[in-house]
Amino acid sequence: MKTLLIVYHTMTGGTLQMARAAAAGAAAESALKLELLHAPEADASDLLAADGYIFATPENLAAMSGLMKDFFDRNYYAVLERLNGRPYAALVCAGSDGQNAARQLERIATGWRLKQVAATLIVCTHAQAPEDILRPKQIGPLELQACREIGAALAAGLALGVF
Repeated sequence: MKTLLIVYHTMTGGTLQMARAAAAGAAAESALKLELLHAPEADASDLLAADGYIFATPENLAAMSGLMKDFFDRNYYAVLERLNGRPYAALVCAGSDGQNAARQLERIATGWRLKQVAATLIVCTHAQAPEDILRPKQIGPLELQACREIGAALAAGLALGVF
């Protein structure tokens, strides 16, 4: 049985909604084990045990979140050259444009030689004022559907041996 690992961090709930939607899409694939882990709890053994990945991060100060970066920092060298060719997708919950957070995540995945199987999904909340940035987020149904579709596609590809 193949395993899909979803690693996320969230501060205002938006990224968690996106990660859960991707997990819900993946859960439709019964021939797949699904792991949804908060970035501080995920480690190299989780990465090595998985066959594919979804990484979900908020955009903080035009970058991926610190705790998501910490996840990559803690595990990067422990799994280097051991994940080559495994599929991944990425989700970014952004306040402005999310491009730099996506770029950072994609560069790390390139270093691990992962295979990107879907374009990074950036959901922009347009939160610019301090009170908007800090308030709990509500991701819209169309964006959550896009997250579900990414989860479902990655899960189906793993289960069918496409990836």
